[in-house]
Amino acid sequence: MTTPADLYASHRELLERAIAATAAREYWSAFPESPSKSVYGEAAAPAGERAFTGLLGKQFPVDVPGAVGTVSTERSPYGIELGVSYPKADPLALVAAARATVASWRAVGPEGRAGVAAEILRRINTRIFEMAHAVQHTSGQAFVMAFQAGGAHAQDRALEAIAYALAATTRMPDHSSWSKPQRGGEPLSMAKTGTVVGRGVALVIGCNTFPTWNSYPGLFASLVTGNPVIVKPHPGAVLPLAITVQVCREVLAEAGLHPDIVTLAAEEPGDGIAATLATHPDVRIVDFTGSSEFGDWLEANARQAVVYTEKAGLNTVVLDSTADYRGLLRNLAFSLSLYSGQMCTTPQNLLIPRDGIETDAGRRTPEEFGADLATALDKLLGDPKRAAGTLGAIVNDGVLARLTEAAGSPGVVHPSAAVTDEQFPGATIRTPVVLRLDAADEKTYTREWFGPVSFLITTDSTEHSLRVFTETVRAHGALTALVHSTSPQVLAAAREAALDAGVHLSENLTGGVFVNQTAAFSDLHGTGANPAATASLTDDYFVCGRFFTLQSRHHVAPVAAS
Repeated sequence: MTTPADLYASHRELLERAIAATAAREYWSAFPESPSKSVYGEAAAPAGERAFTGLLGKQFPVDVPGAVGTVSTERSPYGIELGVSYPKADPLALVAAARATVASWRAVGPEGRAGVAAEILRRINTRIFEMAHAVQHTSGQAFVMAFQAGGAHAQDRALEAIAYALAATTRMPDHSSWSKPQRGGEPLSMAKTGTVVGRGVALVIGCNTFPTWNSYPGLFASLVTGNPVIVKPHPGAVLPLAITVQVCREVLAEAGLHPDIVTLAAEEPGDGIAATLATHPDVRIVDFTGSSEFGDWLEANARQAVVYTEKAGLNTVVLDSTADYRGLLRNLAFSLSLYSGQMCTTPQNLLIPRDGIETDAGRRTPEEFGADLATALDKLLGDPKRAAGTLGAIVNDGVLARLTEAAGSPGVVHPSAAVTDEQFPGATIRTPVVLRLDAADEKTYTREWFGPVSFLITTDSTEHSLRVFTETVRAHGALTALVHSTSPQVLAAAREAALDAGVHLSENLTGGVFVNQTAAFSDLHGTGANPAATASLTDDYFVCGRFFTLQSRHHVAPVAAS
């Protein structure tokens, strides 16, 4: 049998490299993001697709403590029949099963737990093509994005969380000696131990759009810090997390540990299992990604737990001036289009002074900028095949309803259009809608329009734009902000505004880096400094609330002088 200590030894070099990467903040990735045959081999892609299709229309093979029947809740945004069923969770049985594993998982120690977690990641990576299909057909992401964001990038974020958790839990020595000299006598000598103790049962509540990328940091941070984890997927995106839980349980069992350290909580829509679990007295950690409404409810009601939420917000672009107008338009059009704007980081509010912006193509009024942005969107999405690969599919009826509402409003600069995917003719695919507003129309743009909906908002000046940016983000939250300016003074003012608003800022993005994408080990995601999130992926704050270090001490005989 392979022990947790063996797993730590086999993955030690990777873990040490990951810890170093979190400190350096340079580019580093442990998991290749390209689905190329030259990277993963000739057989990986067809084998992964066969594994995925082999799951369809069947009961998913995973054990769930106290399961009561089965549920089948997923609908592919691409129109194919999924028909996968899962054991239906009994929340009280899940908590009891997880609680029973606490002592044995604690005894493994931080390094052993990190070894187990790293082995889980290695195994998940061997199923990356299967996982990409699972993410694609539950979230609506296009395949390449599902492979990257749902596969390699999610695994990198998981490893980043493991690295932070391992570093934090090994910062204090587990054994130490203490000796205090005494005048005229032997020193007082003691031996002391420090034991990392998890806070308790952890709950991860997954989302529909990024089931792995958003769930993995909390899952793996909680595991390494000594907490058993209940994984509660969104009913629309169960399969990616069911695969994850299946792998977790396999690795745990093979390491001689109880597989109930990780369990799956699948439910029918409306069962309310998330609320039941989140407020259970034995659930001491909650990780949630999703709507502000339920995130706010968790923060207010899961009082017995430390709650990490990532919600929607008013991601903002401040337009002042640019030396690369074509690059600005190209970059912004892609940011608005990627995955149909169904990202918590997609820009919603674009602020532009009413007298326009200076560019290398001359001054552009708000009307001209809107027309130019519409042209850039049409150019990017003009080819249906490329459009389908960029936009993915609309994930659920809520997004479609917001898009329909916005498209029927006055002031449309770029209307939304349907796109046909030759491979998946049943897919619901729409291009973004962009509307013109005035800064006085705050009732509209201070509402979150999650999906392919953005507003070009006219302000009195760049100074006014920065004021609107600061006030709206402080009140409603944001995960990203972007400024375009050639003025050092404006850039300095934007940095100060972002610090006051508590949001990460990007400046003058005109190339291949986009405001709605972040790189593991280098970029932080969320801040905890505004209402959109209570923590950042990934930093010490995100992991340190998940454990305590408890000390024991006893006298020992002083060491005789030689």
